[in-house]
Amino acid sequence: MIDKNRTEHIILGVDPGTLFMGYSILHTVGQQVEILEFGAFDVHKIEGQYPRLQKEFFFLQEIIDKYHPSCLAIETQFVDKNPQTMIKIVHAQGVAIAAALSKDVPIYEYSPMKIKMAITGNGHSSKEQVAGMLQRFMHIPEEKMPKKLDATDALAIAYCHYLQLGMPVSEGGAKDWTTFARRKGLTDKGMTGPAAQLAAALATAKKRKK
Repeated sequence: MIDKNRTEHIILGVDPGTLFMGYSILHTVGQQVEILEFGAFDVHKIEGQYPRLQKEFFFLQEIIDKYHPSCLAIETQFVDKNPQTMIKIVHAQGVAIAAALSKDVPIYEYSPMKIKMAITGNGHSSKEQVAGMLQRFMHIPEEKMPKKLDATDALAIAYCHYLQLGMPVSEGGAKDWTTFARRKGLTDKGMTGPAAQLAAALATAKKRKK
């Protein structure tokens, strides 16, 4: 287990897409998390699938050169009813992975359900719910919230990886946010799921400010 109290990380989160690619850069030192940049890279006006993928590849290389991330966190392949859509997403995922490999950046993959569980406590949350939860516990001003949910999806992926590095929910054998919150006295016994997670995040943030 990595000791987050002494370890610094720069995490690149990517939500693969063929028209808009979500990306985020998180800087973490111990329990402190800072958003350096996040957004949705727009390639929808470029004609042709392969030219769009090429633009995404070069863009990610530029982001890697700018921030020197310690890892890439990316969403794994999902099953779509439309095989053509799934194939295009897999191509976009491959481009992101190739960009990271070209710069010797380690890669970590997470399923959509695991990412949603990490952020909201519910593996079936909507993209809007994930974005709302991130905005609350990361204190993102409304004016800085991106219009494209691809951006907040990428932020969720990066934050999910941060949580896997040895976040406090693993202390004392706690298996989820609800257990952690109750043990730390950060929430009421009757609160579960997203409510418990949000209460824990807010309470922790208040303690840091004191």
